[in-house]
Amino acid sequence: MTEISTRATLTGILLAIGGSAMLSINDVAIKFLSGDYALHQVILIRAGIGMIFLLGLMQVSGTGFRQILTRRGWDHLIRVGFVMISNVCYFLGLAALPLADAVAIAFISPLLVTLLSVVVLGEAVGPRRWAAVAVGMLGVVVMLRPGDGVIQPAAILVLISAFCYASSHMMTRRMRATESAMTLSFYVQCGFIVVSTTMGLVVGDGHMAGSGDASLAFLFRPWVWPPVADWPWFLATGLSVAIGGLMVSQAYRTLEAALVAPFEYTAMPLAILWGAVIFGTLPDLTAGIGIALICGAGLYTLWRETVRRKKDVTGDPRGSGL
Repeated sequence: MTEISTRATLTGILLAIGGSAMLSINDVAIKFLSGDYALHQVILIRAGIGMIFLLGLMQVSGTGFRQILTRRGWDHLIRVGFVMISNVCYFLGLAALPLADAVAIAFISPLLVTLLSVVVLGEAVGPRRWAAVAVGMLGVVVMLRPGDGVIQPAAILVLISAFCYASSHMMTRRMRATESAMTLSFYVQCGFIVVSTTMGLVVGDGHMAGSGDASLAFLFRPWVWPPVADWPWFLATGLSVAIGGLMVSQAYRTLEAALVAPFEYTAMPLAILWGAVIFGTLPDLTAGIGIALICGAGLYTLWRETVRRKKDVTGDPRGSGL
């Protein structure tokens, strides 16, 4: 491995870690706002803040607004659709679940990235990574709590979100040769603005509100004007998702999906910390077992990747078979 490729790998890994940390702030802000605002109102304000940030960044960049020109409109539409469904399902689940539980179930997505990287991108994944995927799936089953007599609908929503999130990164890898991280983020924000505005026009008056379910209440609550005290939370979600999304997109553009994905587990200890400090919740024993299985599988994948790359550098043939 050359010095340039080593530096590029390290940069991509740091982008994945930093982006995941930023996105954990977005989770906290959304969780905080979910008790008083409609989801589509939060997303519209968040997307507006994110778009202002992106346009400002484009203005001072070398290529300016020419970055938004693209010949891959259909690919962007598919990717935006995956991102949209992922966000909506995740935040609806987040409204009804403890923060750490929701994040843990969502963290099946790095393992799904490993799975899809084989099916969609043709990247090589060995038996040990497949074993890690199986352990992670077991962790999700534990988090779904089937022994309680009923699987939590909110947990299913987060699981759907994880699949769509992984699929969006497959699209990022497919589009990396022609589309910059800025371009990818711009069209995602456009999608959020269009869909959330449409939702606001259709159900923003609250005529479908009144459900006792936390997820449905978050979806159909009427729009209200936020007080000054809540605007820092809106600012936090807008900036964190814009900056974090750019960083993670760039990481997936420059490195193999299966390498980047495990570094997203940076957000797991942060989720436990935020849940304890801000919301006063800690994972129970069942959730703790599920978290350990999911995160352990991801971290094992990361460790094996590190071993493989070291052996590739030294020319050790035992580096294969991951």
